[in-house]
Amino acid sequence: MQNQTAADFITALQLHQSDVEKEKLQRYFKTGEGEYGAGDVFMGIRMGELFKIAADFMALPLDEVELLLDSPIHEIRAGALSIMDKKGRSKKTTEPERKAMFELYLRRLDRINNWDLVDVSCQYVIGRYLEDKPRDILYELAQSDDMWARRTAIVSTAYFLRNKQPDDTFAIAAILVNDREDLIHKAVGGWIRQAGKTDKTRLKRFLDVHAAAMPGTMLRYATEHFDIAEKEYYRQLK
Repeated sequence: MQNQTAADFITALQLHQSDVEKEKLQRYFKTGEGEYGAGDVFMGIRMGELFKIAADFMALPLDEVELLLDSPIHEIRAGALSIMDKKGRSKKTTEPERKAMFELYLRRLDRINNWDLVDVSCQYVIGRYLEDKPRDILYELAQSDDMWARRTAIVSTAYFLRNKQPDDTFAIAAILVNDREDLIHKAVGGWIRQAGKTDKTRLKRFLDVHAAAMPGTMLRYATEHFDIAEKEYYRQLK
């Protein structure tokens, strides 16, 4: 489909609005006062439906995608990032296009402000672009004051894990091991668990060093695939 615009995408989404779904999403993404998604606005689109619509807009130019990122509405921003993810996964996407998406993501981190927005996009927009490049930016993000930048740092390493490259996952996890945010605890625990599928011995070495200081949720996620005796051993280190 040619000559697509941000307005076309929004119109397509509006056909699937639901007040019932809106209430569900507002609860699920913690939009109450004092919660991590406080103030976020939803229109009520099922995420599965949103991803289908995004697939029809893969030809949307990046300047139009950025207009979607400017929206105060969560699903519109999620749509923008889903489009970027699908472009990132496509073998037809050129290196200059990948670079432009990488730069757009980093430039508009202010609009990527919930865990689903990070997780739907950064593996193929950030991780894939950095596959054959220096990865210093991930270490900068891991030390950011912004929770979503820190989550981007660890979640982006999922692309490297696909290629059995766990080094950055463990290194960034070490930076984030004392993070104060539960959504970082879950991401770090989950990603080092995945890294352990490639190298369980290395995961155990990481836990030998860090388990005593790890938040309970992070440790529980990291050891989910361990046997009962192994789980108990690392719990007792705390």
